[in-house]
Amino acid sequence: MTWRIGSTAPWEDVVGYSRAVVAGPWVEVSGTTSTRDGLLAHPGDAYAQAVQALSNIAAALQAAGADMADVVRTRMYVTDIDRWPDVARAHREVFAEIRPATAMVEVARLLDPLMLVEIEASAYVAARA
Repeated sequence: MTWRIGSTAPWEDVVGYSRAVVAGPWVEVSGTTSTRDGLLAHPGDAYAQAVQALSNIAAALQAAGADMADVVRTRMYVTDIDRWPDVARAHREVFAEIRPATAMVEVARLLDPLMLVEIEASAYVAARA
């Protein structure tokens, strides 16, 4: 069984993607930024942007019948690797006990020049396996 979950992000229709896709026990959450009601939140603050992105991921997982404890992998994209401690702190606050596999890489830029962080997540819901 596969189903798709949308959000209020304005880019989903423009690009042609879903916030999350559920395929059997897997939930793949697309790159998620610090948006709220389709607008960027927390410009200039990498930590707050990461917190908001993780909150948006949690909402997508909840809509998919999963939660952060089901996350097995994250990928963090930052526009300035020198801000990695701020992004890492937000990630640790959510995943300190869950400890998914992860990567953090610096990218030249994201869709909006004020976006500092984008995070993807993969979750596995064992009860659906």
